[in-house]
Amino acid sequence: MIRLDTSDGDFAARFDALVDARRETAVDVARDVATIVRSVRDEGDAALHAFTQKLDRHDLDRTGWRVDPAACAAAFEALEPELRVALELAAARIRAYHERQRPTDTDFTDAAGVRLGARWRAVDAAGVYVPGGRAAYPSTLLMNAIPAKVAGVERLVVVTPTPDGAINPLVLAAAHLADADEVWRVGGAQAIAALAYGTERIARVDVVTGPGNAWVAEAKRQVYGVVGIDMVAGPSEIVVVADAANDPEWIAADLLSQAEHDTTTQSILFADDTAFAGRVADAVERQLTALPTEAVARVAWEDNGAIVVVPTLAEAMPLVDRLAPEHVELACDDPRALFDLLRHAGSAFLGRHTPEAIGDYVAGPNHVLPTGRRARFASGLGVTDFMKRTSFLQLDESALNELGPATIALARAEGLPAHAQSVALRIRTNR
Repeated sequence: MIRLDTSDGDFAARFDALVDARRETAVDVARDVATIVRSVRDEGDAALHAFTQKLDRHDLDRTGWRVDPAACAAAFEALEPELRVALELAAARIRAYHERQRPTDTDFTDAAGVRLGARWRAVDAAGVYVPGGRAAYPSTLLMNAIPAKVAGVERLVVVTPTPDGAINPLVLAAAHLADADEVWRVGGAQAIAALAYGTERIARVDVVTGPGNAWVAEAKRQVYGVVGIDMVAGPSEIVVVADAANDPEWIAADLLSQAEHDTTTQSILFADDTAFAGRVADAVERQLTALPTEAVARVAWEDNGAIVVVPTLAEAMPLVDRLAPEHVELACDDPRALFDLLRHAGSAFLGRHTPEAIGDYVAGPNHVLPTGRRARFASGLGVTDFMKRTSFLQLDESALNELGPATIALARAEGLPAHAQSVALRIRTNR
């Protein structure tokens, strides 16, 4: 774990190294993924069957390719009441939040008499990838599927790996709650390829979203353009900006809430008090020893964690912007003042009683967020990721006569005479 203080003489260089640290999996998977994608594109179901048997160790013809909707409904009904209520609460809040994201069509006529506007429509089909290897995340299914349904997607396809043929009933329950139209027992890069190109059984989609391992991320990168994707996400990250009035145990728990995801996760604390920063570090160590996920969280904290001491929390914000983190907590009395200084983050959690974990499940905003400093130019998953905008315009004779001469002049200047002629002929005809 790195300890930094802005008063140190080598702070700038060491913070630069923290910002530029690459935490993605080192293995080069591009060539292997290209082989998988090409095989699925060319061989369809036969390739899916072979890759599933090799990588997930089961025969799709025996275990079944597609999960029956009745099985999803049964999995939901079989949930313990407390868990069913929790999933329903999460789904309701996610849906309510994303319904407010639906864009509005525009239609107006300007001073030249030109009718202009834009119309939003959902894509026809979307595919959602849900991890099913080391861990299964029903919350991820809800976060991806519900915005698609809110957007108006008619066909929602879920793909999820089922190692040894086993599928997590929570994922099936979430698929039922999110009204998924299809659930397929395929995962990995081969599932992404199937969604992009289609196979004999699985019809192609228009947009693919959802997190996965390095192979899944690389497959999404390679099929982009054939389909739309949400983002190529990397390891998770959290930045906590906290003053000394916080309970160090709370802040330590927040840092570890992300560290337990993966050994490549990054957890960073900005504190305005050296003694408090030390108490948080001690609390992290205490909590690690009692954490069932210690093996993962400890490596993440020791390899990628950092504590940065700053003179004031306000002076931490430009440093946070340079990190452009996936999650940032502002744990202080006046979080809005700090939030007003923040420019780059996937999602912000304001105040001492807003742990990031709330956002992972039931708060409402999407937890599919840009990582690896991509919050500088990207946003979290939302309704418009499953929609596209069509602009339109309509001119009458008067409007064409007003705008036509300038169009002709620009087209000729660009060396495009047919462009100019398509306008000029109409103006001449009108006259």
